[in-house]
Amino acid sequence: YAKQPWLVGANFLPSTASNQLEMFQQDSFNATVIARELAFAQKMGMNTMRVFLHDLLFKDDEKSFLNRFDLFLSICANNKIRPLVVFFDSCWDPYPMSGKQKDPIPGVHNSRWLKSPGFPALYNTSEYSRLEKYVRTIIRQHKDDSRILAWDLWNEPDCPQNAMDAIAPLLPQVFKWAREERPSQPLTSGVTFTNIDAMQLNESDIVSFHAYGDVNQFKERISKLKYLNRPILCTEWLGRPISLPEHFLPIAKKENVAMFNWGLVDGRMQTKFPWDSVNNPYNHEPNPWFHDLLYPDGSPYRQSEYELFKKLTN
Repeated sequence: YAKQPWLVGANFLPSTASNQLEMFQQDSFNATVIARELAFAQKMGMNTMRVFLHDLLFKDDEKSFLNRFDLFLSICANNKIRPLVVFFDSCWDPYPMSGKQKDPIPGVHNSRWLKSPGFPALYNTSEYSRLEKYVRTIIRQHKDDSRILAWDLWNEPDCPQNAMDAIAPLLPQVFKWAREERPSQPLTSGVTFTNIDAMQLNESDIVSFHAYGDVNQFKERISKLKYLNRPILCTEWLGRPISLPEHFLPIAKKENVAMFNWGLVDGRMQTKFPWDSVNNPYNHEPNPWFHDLLYPDGSPYRQSEYELFKKLTN
């Protein structure tokens, strides 16, 4: 980690995609947009991205999905960006379906995001061999790939808590599958300061966490994790008006904590709308934006934030 530059990036979904499937499925994969938006990121000083895969991509179309993933990695490398790759995610829709995705619900935050695995696979142990193959195959193909920064095995496994009866015994198995492939890149799963943190910290090579609270909470979480004497990555943050670049980034640079804010370019993910839009859709532009940094043409939402990223990553 000491040999890395200060790692700064975003949770990346191209503006033309509303979820993981729409980003990588053959009919909607858009290499041109991905290349353009990663060039925007590089221009503002970013050198990494956090990107989410989905088990259904591998199930439905293994060979061509792996080819598209390799193309994505090449586009990242062309822009001097090394991604942190996420395999599983416990957030949002528990019943994902491949194929053409529904349009986003107007005015609603992240309305088409998908759990991976969905509940039909999570609660069917006969599906676990398929999930194992998904993890092992991708890591085996890329275990010495210098284009990849690290592997994030499961995002927010305790979201929601009512699925923990299945996830708590499965997540250690996912770590086992990944580690047995002997990747050169480190493994992690972000702690959420709940009852499975001990297992995640024991299994993770590098420590990752999320920070949507205020700056004092951010400092406190860094302080709690520093005792482990391992690299620390904040893999989600930025929720205006609470967690702000001008408050978080200088601290992160001083502490050498890697930073991945949620959202790069405003688009079909609609994460400029805050979480409360899920129950009360907006019929107007939010002020301020909740997540995201750039308009689709690459111009900054807030010029002062853009200049701060450039200054601190120079």
